[in-house]
Amino acid sequence: MRVDLLAGTLYQAGTVPPMKQHPIVLVFDSGLGGLTVFREAVKARPDAQFIYAADDAAFPYGRFDEASLVIRILSVMERLITRFAPDLVVVACNTASTIALPALRARFSVPFVGTVPAVKPAAEHSQSRLISVLGTPGTVKREYTAALIREFAADCEVTLVGAPHLAALAEAALRGDDVADAAFAAEIAPCFVETDGRRTDVVTLSCTHYPLVRDRLERLAPWPVTWIDPAPAIARRMASLIAAPVTDRAGPAGLAVFTGGQMAESGLGPVMTDFGLAQIEIDPLPLH
Repeated sequence: MRVDLLAGTLYQAGTVPPMKQHPIVLVFDSGLGGLTVFREAVKARPDAQFIYAADDAAFPYGRFDEASLVIRILSVMERLITRFAPDLVVVACNTASTIALPALRARFSVPFVGTVPAVKPAAEHSQSRLISVLGTPGTVKREYTAALIREFAADCEVTLVGAPHLAALAEAALRGDDVADAAFAAEIAPCFVETDGRRTDVVTLSCTHYPLVRDRLERLAPWPVTWIDPAPAIARRMASLIAAPVTDRAGPAGLAVFTGGQMAESGLGPVMTDFGLAQIEIDPLPLH
């Protein structure tokens, strides 16, 4: 007997359940950065049922070696897919995507949409041919990122900036903590390069946390640049891979699930509600 966990409906073996009015989309991240992708995904498919899953028990992912991180992500995803049976999973995390997408696609039949550094659009937008990839230290040093640069930005001078604290600063700011401008300015300063009369003119935000504080980054930049946020493109890709809407009604209120609980218990209720996540649950999955 098959159980639709969200609808609470049972179907006898051998029968075909009716077409879902609300496709189920799981948006996954290590923390709160994936909310920037979640927001665009809801805009793209308001008819869907969205679950936002944050593996905050393991945050930040950058502290793991690659093999350990793949094992962790597979373990968490096994739990989430078993529980929610999503029609599609958005991995709203550059670190997880650049490391674990092949393993996820090999293990699970559900479609996955990843998040990778937006090198191609950055190169397309640049006039000075000086672009910067602003990401976590792990993301900017990976071969995946280097391959994107070779393929799409070979005629650009690319500055790789692994900001060690920017994701944590963004989460602190989202919680309402008082984070000094100087802390943000120090993280983005290496992005801005001047050479031979040219200046960096495009910065790709290669961590989903960074668009949470995009207004602040723009204000603190030493000169105006184009900031590339990949979330709208990810949302369009997601929308193209799930069935066309069978209803014009909005989907149910979103659910947020945390594997640790510290983030869920840190006064973020109003923030999550603003993102359309009216329900918050803790599904413990501690590190071994």
